[in-house]
Amino acid sequence: MKKNYLAFDLGASSGRAILGELSDGRLSLSEIHRFTNGPLEKDGSLFWDFDAICREIKTGLKKALLKTNDISSIAVDTWGVDYILLKKDGNAARLPYHYRDARTDKTSEKVFSIVPAAHIYEKTGIQYMQLNTLYQLFEHEKTHPEDFEGSTLLLIPDALTYMLCGDRACEYTEASTSNLIDAKQKNWDLELIERLGLPSSVFPRIAMPCTAAGKLTPELQKELSCPAISVMRIGSHDTASAVASVPAPHGKKWAYVSCGTWALLGAELDQPILSEKARLAGFTNEGGLDGKIRFLTNIMGTWLLQETKRVWEEKGRKISYPEMGAMAMKAEPLKFLINPNDKKFLSPGDMPGNIRDYCMETGQGKIPDDNAVLRCVYDSLALYFRMKLEELQALLGVKYECLNIVGGGTKDRTLMQLASDCLGIAVAAGPVEATSIGNIIGQAMADGTLSNLADAREIVRSSFDVEEFKPSSGNAVTWNGALEKFRKLCQA
Repeated sequence: MKKNYLAFDLGASSGRAILGELSDGRLSLSEIHRFTNGPLEKDGSLFWDFDAICREIKTGLKKALLKTNDISSIAVDTWGVDYILLKKDGNAARLPYHYRDARTDKTSEKVFSIVPAAHIYEKTGIQYMQLNTLYQLFEHEKTHPEDFEGSTLLLIPDALTYMLCGDRACEYTEASTSNLIDAKQKNWDLELIERLGLPSSVFPRIAMPCTAAGKLTPELQKELSCPAISVMRIGSHDTASAVASVPAPHGKKWAYVSCGTWALLGAELDQPILSEKARLAGFTNEGGLDGKIRFLTNIMGTWLLQETKRVWEEKGRKISYPEMGAMAMKAEPLKFLINPNDKKFLSPGDMPGNIRDYCMETGQGKIPDDNAVLRCVYDSLALYFRMKLEELQALLGVKYECLNIVGGGTKDRTLMQLASDCLGIAVAAGPVEATSIGNIIGQAMADGTLSNLADAREIVRSSFDVEEFKPSSGNAVTWNGALEKFRKLCQA
């Protein structure tokens, strides 16, 4: 039986509506709508323009209905951690804050004076990042406590699901990024929430992925002249959907990277790992499909290249990503390195200038040209992949034979090859549209068309190409030497 599923996949810089047709064991995709998405600056803070996102969702649905009036279901995935406090009348207390807003720069000191970092990790299993919902909500409640009165907390994909079907719940994979979910119980950690002084009344029920959320509201049916289409909850955290689409190789031990604005490197486990070693290594336990745990670490991914490209283009220099990769390969390798996760690179700004400043401040000298700036980014990302893969292997007692990289970052062939060279193992790159694919197969699991994640991955393997990159010979010693220098930078 042929089925059409509509996936809305929203990232930190763009959003898409993707129509997936599942027929005869194969999945095909059509991009229906694309729109830009990014931070809105207002009164010195960064927000998301939620109303504009809702309008784009409706535009995407209109376009999909023009292509086919036979849509089995709809589902939304987005980035993690950000939220809306929804009032009883359905309006937001205020615009949702953007995770790159600087208001949480010093919040961790206040939080850890109440609940030690080690205890928070032991319960939630989530690595410390100042952008986590826990720190955002703590700061929000101190500055605007009125926003919490009579409100319901919905993370961004949950708020969009509410807009579509009117159901107020938080989907588990997205909620797991909040730093407020008990990793073992898979529910809100009410003890932690109360110790932090947050009102427990704002936290709604947790809904599992691959379940029905409801039907399109009567108001939207009338506005869009469409039937009561089913709305599903999938792995609504985009990385949960991306990892679901990994075409894991048969008979090999594999790890993954979901590579986009952020690069999430990890492994799929049956149970969380809540040890002090895991906390100190910066690994996190997020929810996945089929009861899995995504044991991973967050790496500042192609954001470094995106911001560099944006800065140059604002100065009138048009450049493509393939051109940036080619420029990097003209520079001396491993001459300059950065810690991609340094706070200096978190917020929008002069990325190439910040990279140059970092190298001067860390005693590496002056970067001579733009080629060297780009080579610095590529080399540093490859080394971070290797450092974290080695830490992952040590924590789990596993030696991985293959790294599956999925997502938009796989289009960057320079990054894929340098990652393989640095790691000394094969890199399987693809599928590119990993998150949309994961969203769609999650919908098919929700309606019973696919039985489980293993069946879903068989569909992915048979439907999409994966390119293999193998290590270039003769440069292992050079990468090994650079790794020690890189580790010291990251520990500083």
